[in-house]
Amino acid sequence: MGKQKIDEAGGCFEQDVKERDCSIGEMLKKRGVSRRDFLKFCSAMTAAMALPASFAPKVAQALDEVKRPTLVWLEMQSCTGDSEALLRSANPTVAEIILDILSVDYHETIMAAAGHQAEEALDKTIAAYKGKYICVVEGSISMKDGGVYGSTGGKSHLDRARQVCGGALATIAVGTCASYGGIGAAVPNPTGAVGVRDAVSGVTVINLPGCPVNADNLTATIVHYLVFGKIPALDSHGRPLFAYGKRIHDNCERRPHFDAGQYVEKWGDEGHRKGFCLYKMGCKGPATFHNCPSQRYNEKTSWPVAAGHPCAGCSEPQFWDAMGPMYKRLPNVPGFGIEQTADKIGLGMAVGVGAAFAVHGAISALRKDKEPAEETKEG
Repeated sequence: MGKQKIDEAGGCFEQDVKERDCSIGEMLKKRGVSRRDFLKFCSAMTAAMALPASFAPKVAQALDEVKRPTLVWLEMQSCTGDSEALLRSANPTVAEIILDILSVDYHETIMAAAGHQAEEALDKTIAAYKGKYICVVEGSISMKDGGVYGSTGGKSHLDRARQVCGGALATIAVGTCASYGGIGAAVPNPTGAVGVRDAVSGVTVINLPGCPVNADNLTATIVHYLVFGKIPALDSHGRPLFAYGKRIHDNCERRPHFDAGQYVEKWGDEGHRKGFCLYKMGCKGPATFHNCPSQRYNEKTSWPVAAGHPCAGCSEPQFWDAMGPMYKRLPNVPGFGIEQTADKIGLGMAVGVGAAFAVHGAISALRKDKEPAEETKEG
């Protein structure tokens, strides 16, 4: 994460001041990232932001010139899965790029400092860069009984969030827990867990739900700000439209099977082996907005539905309660009329396709009958 130094107090987590003044392009060059990899990264971010490929040079130019923003990453009630997803992401050298694009001054999971030294580093950062740093929050925030069910460094997560998020340029809630409370907020919600927006008022919060967050969406959100100087357009739940503007169902590779009425009826059946639609097995894709089908995970090789597991709807508010049980299908498919079920849609599509083939066959037969007659007439 760049050159570090230990101060006289005994180990503040600071990076060399000269490196802070470097542009992102200069920093990547200094780190040995080739121009080719840098341009591949810019192209990947352009695609992730749902921009035309022609914007890639503009993204590269902006990152060549812009200074690295300071980032503070807070860990609340979570499984640390979002940090793990970030560190295992695999855009072109993204594990190095994301840490060089950002001046990561505080991140409990990956920083060298600990205890009082870590707390001192955090206090110095938010004081020196007030209104200029980006705060990333992972995990839900406990509100019950004054927030006593979650604390770090002797401060409750609630107080810490209000302190750090309150002085940030913008706050990014990564993962479903930080966005909406996640599993921690499921009934009966013993700790009073909520997302950042509900815990800290009067601050700009960008929600990136998902279990875990897709690291490409996090990087693209930050790159969007660096390139355009503003946060991306958000939906009513505070999610970037470029990542959450379309339903999973609309871009799913199994969608043709849904339209044809071909469903997995039982785990391991022939339909499951052939990649049929998982709607009847509990897939929440028709009611979930996320770019999982296009961004995917694990070097973009796969995602749950492609691997044969139904979408759990984890990027939606209260998904654990509203989308459950996990393996029970939704009663209705949004966008097709309240009374239309998957069975009716599948049956209707099957009949429609059959009729279309019948018409096509009849027309083909007429043409074949007509062709010899025309040839005889010409002869």
